[in-house]
Amino acid sequence: MSVDINTKILKKNAFRVTKERYKTAARIRVPGGHLDAKYLEVIRQTAELYGNGTVHLTTRQGFEIPGIAMDKIPEVNAMLQPVIEGLNISQISPGSGYPAAGTRNVSACIGSKVCPFANYDTSAFAQRIEQAVFPNDYHVKIALTGCPNDCIKSRMHDFGIIGMNEPQYDAYRCVGCQACVTNCKKRAGGALKFENFKVVHDDEKCIGCGECVLKCPTGAWSRSSIKLYQLVIMGRTGKKNPRIAQPFIRWVDEASILKILKNTYHYIDEFIDKDAPGGKEHVGYIVDRTGYPVFKEWVLREVALNPEAQVAEHINW
Repeated sequence: MSVDINTKILKKNAFRVTKERYKTAARIRVPGGHLDAKYLEVIRQTAELYGNGTVHLTTRQGFEIPGIAMDKIPEVNAMLQPVIEGLNISQISPGSGYPAAGTRNVSACIGSKVCPFANYDTSAFAQRIEQAVFPNDYHVKIALTGCPNDCIKSRMHDFGIIGMNEPQYDAYRCVGCQACVTNCKKRAGGALKFENFKVVHDDEKCIGCGECVLKCPTGAWSRSSIKLYQLVIMGRTGKKNPRIAQPFIRWVDEASILKILKNTYHYIDEFIDKDAPGGKEHVGYIVDRTGYPVFKEWVLREVALNPEAQVAEHINW
């Protein structure tokens, strides 16, 4: 068998170069890790008809179908079209598959539709981010988590979006049981203390987890209707200097995050190493080269931060 394949085009179309000669693997994006169950049937049929009958669940909440003959890529793209359309993935032309593979699938924890700890609908926000940033060939990883428990491990990504909520306290409902104080001291930031028969909240220590709301038996604590987040940046694994993402902005709103993410691609375009192998450079290494102040200047351009937002003056990884 002889197949003339341009591997650059293959990878850009979100297919993987594999160890098996003349075989590839299709990569399927699932923004926010949430999809209707009916699309699993399409994935199964594709795997059995064109692949080796197996499906790999990726660490970024997508799917990979291995064992696909390279000359069957057009047929696979056509078969996966209902999934791409159903998940509202941006395309250049219908039936052509994925138009980029650089920006990885936007992943998310299960969020507030299911988890009582989550402060927002993570999958819905992830899908809005998907529309804002995809398609794009630059190497960027984004993850969303509903609360500081960080079940998605967002601090290991270039951008981690952590749900925060400023708890609202109704002193007249408080009976002084101190359940919230004890829980905050042992499981959160130690932002609560009991004085003069009432709970006192320390804004500086509060991490916005909202657990005081869950622990209060009388409803003295409630969640704010305002959706705010902590944006942490430039976490990574990999071969060179793996590290945990550091706080960039606390108490920031969604509109600001979306603009920052869009600006990041302009920043990459300006400073990427044009001689990098394969023309790719991880955004974290670009930040290492230019420094945090330059990154901050570029990504905050024309961003109208909400009044509550607190931007880190310095970050040292």
